Parts: sequence; C-alpha cells; structure tokens
Amino acid sequence: MSKTLVIIGHGMVGNRLVEEIRERDSAENWRIVVLGEEPYAAYDRVGLSSYMTGSTAEELSLLSSGTLEDRRVELRTGVGATDIDRATRTVSTTAGETLRYDALVLATGSRPFVPPVPGSDLEGCHVYRTLADLDGIRSAAVPGSDGVVVGGGLLGLEAADALRALGMRAHVVEVAPRLMPVQVDEGGGAVLARLVGDLGLEVHTGVATSGAHAGVDGELGSVTLTDGTEIATKLLVFSAGIRPRDELAEPAGLPRGGRGGFLVDGNCRTEDPRVWAIGECAAVRGQCHGLVAPGYRMAAAVADQLTERGHAEFQGADGATKLKLVGVDVASFGDAHGTSEGALEVVYANNAEGTYAKLVLDDDASTLLGGVLVGDASAYDTLRPLTGTALPAPPEQLLLPAARSGGPSTGVLPGEATVCSCHNVRKTDIAAVIASGAAEDVTGLKSCTKAGTGCGSCVPMLKSLLDEAGVATSDALCEHFAQSRSELFEIVRATGITTFSRLVAEYGTGRGCDICKPAVASILASSVNSHILDEEQAGLQDTNDRFLANMQRNGTYSVVPRVPGGEITPDKLITLGQVATEFGLYTKITGGQRIDMFGARVEHLPEIWRRLVEAGFESGHAYGKALRTVKSCVGTDWCRYGVQDSVTMAIRLEMRYRGLRAPHKIKAGVSGCARECAEARSKDFGVIATERGWNLYVGGNGGFEPRHAELLASDLTDEELIRLIDRFLMFYIRTAERLQRTAGWIESFDNGLEHVREVVVEDSLGIVAELEAAMARHTASYTDEWRAVLDDSEKLSRFVSFVNAPDSPDPTISFTEERGQIRPEPIDLPTPVAQPGQDRVTEEVSA
Repeated sequence: MSKTLVIIGHGMVGNRLVEEIRERDSAENWRIVVLGEEPYAAYDRVGLSSYMTGSTAEELSLLSSGTLEDRRVELRTGVGATDIDRATRTVSTTAGETLRYDALVLATGSRPFVPPVPGSDLEGCHVYRTLADLDGIRSAAVPGSDGVVVGGGLLGLEAADALRALGMRAHVVEVAPRLMPVQVDEGGGAVLARLVGDLGLEVHTGVATSGAHAGVDGELGSVTLTDGTEIATKLLVFSAGIRPRDELAEPAGLPRGGRGGFLVDGNCRTEDPRVWAIGECAAVRGQCHGLVAPGYRMAAAVADQLTERGHAEFQGADGATKLKLVGVDVASFGDAHGTSEGALEVVYANNAEGTYAKLVLDDDASTLLGGVLVGDASAYDTLRPLTGTALPAPPEQLLLPAARSGGPSTGVLPGEATVCSCHNVRKTDIAAVIASGAAEDVTGLKSCTKAGTGCGSCVPMLKSLLDEAGVATSDALCEHFAQSRSELFEIVRATGITTFSRLVAEYGTGRGCDICKPAVASILASSVNSHILDEEQAGLQDTNDRFLANMQRNGTYSVVPRVPGGEITPDKLITLGQVATEFGLYTKITGGQRIDMFGARVEHLPEIWRRLVEAGFESGHAYGKALRTVKSCVGTDWCRYGVQDSVTMAIRLEMRYRGLRAPHKIKAGVSGCARECAEARSKDFGVIATERGWNLYVGGNGGFEPRHAELLASDLTDEELIRLIDRFLMFYIRTAERLQRTAGWIESFDNGLEHVREVVVEDSLGIVAELEAAMARHTASYTDEWRAVLDDSEKLSRFVSFVNAPDSPDPTISFTEERGQIRPEPIDLPTPVAQPGQDRVTEEVSA
C-alpha cells in the first residue's frame, strides 16, 4: 500500500521535488499531494521578467505533461495550508480539507521584504514576486511617467527593467553604495551602474527611501529619499530582498532559524522525523539560501531519503551567479569580495567596452579563490569550476575575454570540479557517463546527469567536455529540433511547409526557442519568399527583423536605405538630408558605401520609410541576415586604371541578390582593377576585374576573425560570373549552419574550397541547375519589405513603443549634441580604484 507525501508549496523547488520522486520511485511507493497557493502551477520565477515582454504563463510553466498524467500525483492549485497537526499527521487547507500524511515537505518559499517605509501601504505600492504582482504593476504603469524600485539587487534591477519595458522612467534606489552589493565589488558596481544607465535607468545608491506620500486622489503621489530627493510617481515597487515563509512553524511547534525559516539539519529534516523543509523556507543548520540551485539540491537530497536511496545530505550551496540582467552580463563566484586572509586581486577594466573582470587569488597568487565579471561573462563557465584549484594559466590570460584569449580549455579542470552547481554534477560524473557510452550528445548528458537542466549556464561546458572526449557532438539546431539547419532547409523544401508551428509539430518538439525560431524564419524566408512579418512569421523574428531596422544602444533604430554599388543621385542625397533633418537623425557614411541614419524612434519608422520609398529608395536590409552591400570602386568610367565597369557590375549584383536571406549576413565587393579599391577580397564574395573579364573570390570576411577570400574561378564573362555566384550563394544558404559565415562554412568541408569548387563549378553533385533555378525564383519574387509594411495596416500597427499605450513615445530616450549632431546621452563611468590595504594589479584599456 502506497504512502502519502504532502508537499506544501508548488514553486520551482516544490515542483523539482515532485520530479525527483517520480524518477526514483519506480515501485510507486508514494502518492504525492501538492498544495499550491497560486492559481498557476509551478513556473520559472527566474525568468519572471520575460512575462512583461510577451511571455505567457504557459510558456513559463515548469509543469511537464508527464506530471499531469501521472496517477501518483495530485496537484491542487489555489489551495494553501492553514495548519499542521503533527500529532495526527494532518494538514488543514484553505479549502476546508484535512489531509493525512506519512511524510510532509515544506516548500513554502519566501515573501518579498517590504522595508518599514511610511506610506508603503498606499495604493500604487507593489511587490515583485508573482505573476499576479506583475499583472498589478502592468495595470498601474503609466508610460512617460516615473516609477521607483526600492532595491538594487538581482530582482530590483529586473523590476526596474520591467518598468522601462512598460514605458516608464525607472529609478532604482539602493541603500548600499553600489548595485548588486552581494554579488559584485566596487569596480564591478561602477561598470554595472554605467551599463544600466545606458539603458535609461536612473540609479540612486547610498540612499534609502524615507517615505511614500499620497497625492490629491489619496493614492501614491511621490516618494522621498534620505538625501532629500523627491520623485513624483504613482508606482512604487519594493524588491529589497526576501524573507522565508515560515508562518506554519509556530502553530506546528517547529523551531525556526535565528533569521527565520524552518530549522532543519543537513538532511533538510526538522526536529520531527516525518517533516522536511526545502528551498528558501529552509534554514539548513540555521542558514537560509535564496537561490534556486541550492533548493534543487535540497530537493534531490530529500528525494533520496524518501525513496531509501541512502540518507543523502545537502552539501551546502554554491553562491555562484551568472545572469543577463537587463541585457547586461553579470557573474560572480567564490570569494568575490576578497575576504580571505592575504587575498590578492587581479583586475581587467575596459572602459571603452564597458567590461570589468576581477580574479581573487590566494596570498601566493597560485590558487583561484573567486571572481567578478560584469559586461562580459563569457569566461565564467571555465573559471567557476576552477575555484579552489591551482591556476592553469597566468591570471591576466584568464581575465581576458575568453573569445579573445582562447581561455583555458575544460582539460585543465580538476576531476572534482563542479560543472553544474544546480545539481552538484562534477566533471568526473560527466566524464564517466561519456566513457560508458550512455550519452553521446548534450541532450544525453542532461538526461543522465541532470547537468544543464537547471539555470543552463553550464551547457557550453558540456559541449566542450564532449569535444575533448573525442565525441562528435550533435549538429542539432537546438533542443527542439534534432536536425541541423541544413537538414531543416531540405525538409521545408521537400514538404512545402510554410509555418514554424507546422514544422515543429511534425519534425520537432515543444514550442521552440530564441535559437530555432529566427533560424526557421530565415529558412522560410529563403524558401517561401513571403514577407517576414506575415502572420505567425512576425513572432519568430528577433528585434531587428521584427522592426526592419537595427536597434541601437539607447532603444532607437537606424535606417539604412539601399544604395546599389554606392551610386546615388544628388536628388536622392538631398532627400536623405531632408529626412534626417525632419526626424532629427544622426547621419554617417558607412564603410559599405551607405548613408546610415541613427536615432529613429520606432513609431517614426513607417513615416521615414514612406518618404524614402517615394524618393525611390528601398530597404537596405542592414538589419537582416541577408545581403547587405555590394561595394564598388569607380571603375572604368572615371578611374584611369580601371579595366572593367565595376560600378555597373556592383549594381547588377546587388539588385539581383537584394533581400536574399541567409544563415548570416553577406557582404560583397567589386573592384575595377588589381589595385582593389573596393576591398573585394575581404568580402563573402568578391569580384576583381582583369583584362579578360572577372576573377571571383569567395569566403572572405572582416569582423572578429578576418579572412581573405580565395580564388574560385578566373577570367569570367559577365554571365559566367553571375551563374557562379548564384550557385555559390544558394549552396551556402542550403547547407550552412545557423550564424555560420561563408568563411567558416567553407572551412567546415573536408577539402574546403576545393569541395566548393567541385560542387558549384564542376557540378560534381549534379545540382547546379537546381541552384540556379532557386536563385531565379528569388529574383522573380523579390518585394521591398519597407513598402510591404506601408501597404498593410496590420503590419503598421506593430510599430509603436508600447502596445498598451500606442500613442506614447518612449520617455527613456534622450540625446545630447556633439559636432552638430545628436548623440545618445552619455553616462560617466567612475574609474575603479584600489582600496587601502588591498594588493591589486590593474590593466586598464580606456577610450
């Protein structure tokens, strides 16, 4: 006969316990009854802020279909516990029921801490904790007005960014002298303040909130700070920390920890052997933990005990944190503040890029104790597992951004290094699974070890460990599609599928993610040639493609009309000047022979496009993974050295391939002679004139890892040149992987360029006719994306700053003037300085 387990609380940790029990209890010894106060089942509270920007409660849900279908599990949402009678082993509920238990687990979580601020009970004051809280904040938000967030920690900054997304001018009030004082040091806090300031948040540090005051209507009207600042506002959000939900302790006669929480031992068990507590409500040996990772480890430990897999103890919490906060990378691990005796600090600060990195070392600079990363946290995945071990490389190499220095490989990690802190998975655990053959890809490692299924920050490390073990990793596009991008392209082409929803339903799983949605959108645009904002296509696009313009650092957009070959008439130049003047835009001539206009508000984009379209311009696709430009010199018309008409050829090529969607952006160039003034050999495809025709070069690019293009064919006629480019581009589009430039794509073949030459020049696969036909279909079906929006009222309705206030402009956008043009409002960055008594080696790169 099965026993009854009652779990009070169905948050992230309570839900994890259910999953852990289900996995271990194959004999079905336990019947599980879960009480959840909220009307929703468990949802991703870490990703709560995405609810403000379009995610639904269903998308945030953590409840698996397997749980709903499991006859062992009974989930009661909207029902809480009112009392625990340990003598009779019963729980009384808000629904008036009495539930008997054989084992009881308290997973009641925490509540937001509201400081004792006079007026905190006024209408207009909110907390930031649940979906219902966010619904209330959304209803109270008034675009264009000021909103105040009390608390500059993790949740405080998330709350402030949510207000910004709702069109408000967000003020962050933090009593500590810097933002995120628990996670980052003074130098990191200074950089973080600058980065969030760039996003339009106003930061007040070193001050507290002294009072909230009613307005004439009796609701919140203003907030005062201890430095005398007064902010007129109707919305105040408290996000200043949490307190454990332990109100059931006293009536049940359960002891609390010194700072609250149900007091439990290392097994997460209270003084009652039938009652456990896990998550934020548990004071393990007197200490509460406010992160989800230790909560998950507590759930696993209790599940082991309940299913008699040994008396697994909770081994303590890894306080490491990595997140993208309001679009800014922040990470800390180990002794981030250098409190260990004799600790040394090594700091790298790049004021030009807005990045800050610090390593804390022991007194002989040989052992890594901790670190802080702000602005670029790419090195976190390697550095965190090295905590407490000998340095595998000089500290300055470890500090540099991983993509530049190469960084240490996973091979330097000791076997006992923790790769996944959410589930306490060590490198040796993963290596053993790989060696046994039980997992051959990241998905398999997740299934076998649970690594990567928590916060997900260790997934890159899993890939590296597979690579270093000699296991060929899957080329699956993402966890929702087992196929690669090129395989999905062939599926779409063969089946005629025209929507993401049908593709994922028939060939994938789940609802998709920010990796597969834009990738499939690109495939559909290349195959179907429909407008990228048609029907459900619009929801797949990233920000730039959604608004057909490049989003800039201050929330405005740039507009780049097509100027084929760089050739432009005086009348069109005048139009560009008039439009830029009328809409107050910053203008710049780009390296691709275009005129870029910056600072356009989203609601102004359609009218700007209308003016440009009427003057004969069209979209230059500067926002898309598509053909960007075909640069040219002046050729034979004007240059005494020119041997071919490079301008005419550049215009012909750009007009042929305009709007061509690809795995990555495509740039091209045409030079009229070997002097190479168009820099054609640094382009994805480049054309250089000869006395006998054209030489075609492919696979070049600038960017992070510059490549020179290599010669594909020589002395081509105009028609031969275009046929080869048709074939090359369509072969690339069909077979390259997501975000793979032509240079990397060519290098991915066993014989590199020789293989490409065999396919597109020699037709070794017998597909060149098909490639040419596909390009012909593209050129015949091209339409200007800007004009298509102007002709469609439904598409036009998307171009507003705020859906809930379509007539309100974004109030956070501000400019200053420099050299006669607008610039985003600058924010000064204080230079971090060493504190007295600290040893610090600092490398600064300043603009």
